[in-house]
Amino acid sequence: MKSNDIQIRSDVREAMQKAIRENDNEAFYASFEQMLLCIKDDIENEYNNRVNNLESEMDRRALASRGVRQLTSEERAYYQKLAEAMKAKDPKQALNNLDVIMPETVVDAVFDELQTAHPLLSHIQFVNTRGAIRMMMNTNGYQEAAWGQLCAEIVEELTSGFKEVDTSLLKLSAFMPVCKAMLELGPEWLDSFVRQVLYEAYANGLEAGAVSGDGNGKPIGMNRQVGDNVTVTGGVYPEKSAIAVSDLSPATIGNLLALLATDPNGKARTVRDVILVVNPVDYFQRIMPATTLMGPDGSYRNDVLPYPMTVIQSPAVDQGKAIIGLGYKYFAAVGAARDGRIDYSDHYHFIEDERVYLIKGYANGFPMDNNAFFVLDISNVQPAVWKVQQVTAPTASAVADLADLRIGGLALSPAFTSATTTGYTASTTNTTNTVTAIPADANATIEITNEDAEETETTIINGRAVTWGAGANTLTIKVTAENGTATKSYVVTVTKS
Repeated sequence: MKSNDIQIRSDVREAMQKAIRENDNEAFYASFEQMLLCIKDDIENEYNNRVNNLESEMDRRALASRGVRQLTSEERAYYQKLAEAMKAKDPKQALNNLDVIMPETVVDAVFDELQTAHPLLSHIQFVNTRGAIRMMMNTNGYQEAAWGQLCAEIVEELTSGFKEVDTSLLKLSAFMPVCKAMLELGPEWLDSFVRQVLYEAYANGLEAGAVSGDGNGKPIGMNRQVGDNVTVTGGVYPEKSAIAVSDLSPATIGNLLALLATDPNGKARTVRDVILVVNPVDYFQRIMPATTLMGPDGSYRNDVLPYPMTVIQSPAVDQGKAIIGLGYKYFAAVGAARDGRIDYSDHYHFIEDERVYLIKGYANGFPMDNNAFFVLDISNVQPAVWKVQQVTAPTASAVADLADLRIGGLALSPAFTSATTTGYTASTTNTTNTVTAIPADANATIEITNEDAEETETTIINGRAVTWGAGANTLTIKVTAENGTATKSYVVTVTKS
């Protein structure tokens, strides 16, 4: 109910009360009739509002099911005012006087899309800095807890892996032509347009910067040297020397991953989220032939590599080169424009019903350490081929020893040793005990038999229980070596009382 409706009801109610006080029947019924009209109007308005809200909710659900992002109340208010300013006769002045700024949730939505939809950026560690320009980062690949009293040396060890890093953001600008007809489509569609422009600005700018940025007004690329001892000239970080690679065999990939497995502090770290970034031309001319194998059924398998990694095509990589590294070890910071505004642009002019705006995003990025990424020279990588190699079978083992022998929890006398085969005794009151014989050579075979006092012989599966007869039981464990010739038998006398 609106405030003016409440006031009308209040006025009618006052007139009714006055008529009652003055005993004026005609005035009372006239006021009462007016009150009924107010109630009817209020109910109709409430009904219409509910129907409209229901239609809006149904529309929102329909749009959501079609992939249209639903706006928060703050976002809706922002886009409504933005559209009004863009439709003004003087949009530049209207935008300057706009009293709302782009909500952070708009950038969050772009941020989420970057992390899920872009092949390279989906592997990068993104952080929405929200205005922060410095933060603490753990540079240790593996940090052990320290035992002992908390002394200066331990504190120094535990804090040595942290350093303060500058996350100041660099500007990414994109021109956004908006025709007047688009402004009539509503806030959801304007939001989609703005987010897609921001996405392209971030995606294209960050991809180029993350791969090959020189650090001078750009992100620091994966192909650049970083670290405290690196000489930066005029803001430009030096490029890494390329490692020549002629094949993608397990030995070659293993050597490269071994370099990634150690951080610059000499500490081991987990090798995960490995990416191989290559130029699209190189992918089809070099990487695809080197990682494609024919299966037994005649079909081909692409991107077959000896260790799990993602092959990513990016035009930001020079032909003949590739970058291998740990995706999660590239740090990227993104954020909204510092003033959260979209500016009118005079740089480009199109058809009369189309205006051009400048939309700004901010981002930066850098490798978290110098061992996180390496540049490869893949100009001589050879196609994959099946290799048939004749090898001489190793000589079969002649070891027929037991490494250990256990009969349930029984104590053997004397204690078991591999060299002693006879003279073992044990006593038990149990009906059964489990026999576990461990061979000294994994390829040896074991046979276990038990002969009770009545000379009844039973075969026992290794690791299973043997049933004892009353009196003395002769347990024999025969070990046959891999060569099938050498044998050794261990004998234990188990007395069941």
